[in-house]
Amino acid sequence: MRPLSYARAIREAHAQLLASDPRVLVLGQGLWSPWYAGTSMQGLDKEFGRDRVIDSPVAENATTGAAVGAALAGMRPIVFHPRMDFMLLAVDPMINQAANWSYMFAGRVSVPVVFRAVINRGGEQGAQHSQALQAMFMHVPGLKVVMPSTAHDAKGLLIAAVQDDNPVLYIDDRWLYEAQGDVPEAMYATPIGEAAVRRRGRDVTIVATSYMAAEAHKAVAVLEQQGIEPELIDLRSIKLWDRDAVFASVARTGRLIVADGGWQTAGVAAEVIAAVACEIFDALRAPAVRICLPDAPAPVSRAVERAYYVGADELVAAAVKMIAR
Repeated sequence: MRPLSYARAIREAHAQLLASDPRVLVLGQGLWSPWYAGTSMQGLDKEFGRDRVIDSPVAENATTGAAVGAALAGMRPIVFHPRMDFMLLAVDPMINQAANWSYMFAGRVSVPVVFRAVINRGGEQGAQHSQALQAMFMHVPGLKVVMPSTAHDAKGLLIAAVQDDNPVLYIDDRWLYEAQGDVPEAMYATPIGEAAVRRRGRDVTIVATSYMAAEAHKAVAVLEQQGIEPELIDLRSIKLWDRDAVFASVARTGRLIVADGGWQTAGVAAEVIAAVACEIFDALRAPAVRICLPDAPAPVSRAVERAYYVGADELVAAAVKMIAR
């Protein structure tokens, strides 16, 4: 173990995958430019050659379709989308093709492709450059979706995604790129579909994804000072998500807060709370709470951004109110 940033952990995962498996290649926009990928891809084209780290034209649908075709031909491609917003142009090869192929051919064909999408918001970038669209893809059968919140899982989940025989959407968040964490130097895989219990507690279950899991850590520290013992679950995967871990925690605490960096309506938090209400409703001692973005496009004004984006403060307020109830 040694400390590594979230972005450098992603870079190390790419490097080890490229070095260990000749079937792995990376293609997408801006792979040769740190402006697009930060330090998460720095120098990989020089280390492994530009025939395996391919900087594509601005053609999201064509690039993603090429990656799906490469996967069907036996490669293990990673296709990079520097902004999740514009990955919407590639929905057809992702959903109509990659996610359905194995099912349509009775499992005799696999599509081991990784779609890497970056959430890149804030900084007055506006509505078309700030969207966290994970819930849309959580809806799709045949597509796995992971969202690491730590440097350790940023590396481990990318390796697991490339090694998986199914299409996987790997979502990283630029707000986490400088976050430091202990990361093993050797290759390892973080299991897809298995949540991490970051803190054990008895008073309230906080379930969080990606950047909001990092914000939940800050909230936990504040709540502990107030004598509240939260249990913090980092989902890590949202398709499939770890129902057993969430249900077991809610059965102990009787209270549930779900925090996700996407919009509230029909989002990740809505799905988790619906599952709890349907399957272990009697365990709840208070109504569950969603901490999500308001149902409005991202603003451009920095002042309005401060009101629009949620974080540790909203989690603390929700927990205190729930306990008081």
